[in-house]
Amino acid sequence: MDPFAVLGLERRFDVDLKVAEKNHRELSRALHPDRYSGAGASEKREALSRAVEVNEAWRIVRDPVRRAEALFALAGIPTGETTEPKPSPAFLMEMMEQREALAEAQGAGDRDLVARLAEAIHARARETQTILTRVFAEPGEDLAPHLHRLGELRFYARFLDEVSAIEDLLDDSAGRETRP
Repeated sequence: MDPFAVLGLERRFDVDLKVAEKNHRELSRALHPDRYSGAGASEKREALSRAVEVNEAWRIVRDPVRRAEALFALAGIPTGETTEPKPSPAFLMEMMEQREALAEAQGAGDRDLVARLAEAIHARARETQTILTRVFAEPGEDLAPHLHRLGELRFYARFLDEVSAIEDLLDDSAGRETRP
């Protein structure tokens, strides 16, 4: 499946998410089961199948990691953590240090440090996304040497998911502390 074609979008990394969401909403409305209440069974199944495809396309396009995976796959480059180049030892060490700092900030209940660590990783993720935007936009660009960027995005996304979980825990514990 080409999620970009499903949503009527150009194949590119820097997708206009507002346009993609609008297209998703319009397609979802057009494929809603109520519109097919009087249709035959095969037409209903087709509409349902298409609606599932539209929803999956939206999930892929709105997520930078999944969007990059789709673009690499559409270019014939297999993705997946087992087929991609391993991150450099320096990158892995740096991410391990960032995770340790995050764990220490969590242990200390230091929301400011958690926020600063998150912003630093957000900045790195934006930088990687900017590179991918350029790479995918270049006609005839050999994408294979840039596949490691997808791994970087995955690390950043996991780190930021961890930050969200920590922020929720800190919020929950702060809420318990203020209750009588």
